[in-house]
Amino acid sequence: MNLTHIEHLGIAVKSLDEAIPFWEKKLGMKCYSIEEVQEQKVRTAFFKIGQTKIELLESTDPEGPIGKFIEKKGEGVHHVAFAADGLQSNLDELAANGVQLIDKTPRKGAEGLNIAFLHPKSTAGVLMELCEDPAK
Repeated sequence: MNLTHIEHLGIAVKSLDEAIPFWEKKLGMKCYSIEEVQEQKVRTAFFKIGQTKIELLESTDPEGPIGKFIEKKGEGVHHVAFAADGLQSNLDELAANGVQLIDKTPRKGAEGLNIAFLHPKSTAGVLMELCEDPAK
């Protein structure tokens, strides 16, 4: 495995319009990007603290993954994302070691990153995302 750092923490929220002011006004952070990822049925808002980002996730479809998550568990931490060099080789290694993958091959995510998720059944109940910047 070649993980370099925690890329971001994903937090499911019902509304970006309601959540962003808390992060900006109460915590003093600045939202630097809002983006819709249609394939994942989500709008994202990003904040940065040190090297790590916070990604707020708002569902654009109640049947999308974030919509289902909020319906089942409510708002809160959705996933932990790690930056990975050689994303496909990391996925291949994990699969060879018996880790259940949600994504066997990378797909496009927010901020132009290539992403892949590991199933929580293999990660002690934590949804994990691996991210790779294709520009690096």
